[in-house]
Amino acid sequence: MINSISPFQVTTTQPVQPKAINITNSKTENKTSFAETLKQSINEINKAQLESDKMTEALASGKNVELHDVMIASQKSSITLLTAIEVRNKAIEAYQEMMRMQV
Repeated sequence: MINSISPFQVTTTQPVQPKAINITNSKTENKTSFAETLKQSINEINKAQLESDKMTEALASGKNVELHDVMIASQKSSITLLTAIEVRNKAIEAYQEMMRMQV
């Protein structure tokens, strides 16, 4: 209950207690291994590359394909490949850093 209101101070009769948040791990049933996640990611990269190749071929052969759709597919495949390369580089760098650690 608010006792008084001023532009510089608000007082209450009872302190406000933060509510407890129940944090549970609901993803325990949906665990996937690192190998499966890596395989899925590589398959998505391959799918984007194949889609880009297919659209580029369709444009080159004169089929009814919009140029902007071809460019979007090409950029999407390029970005996914570059992202995968950077993730690989970071993983190798982390591995090398761990190998340099003294036990």
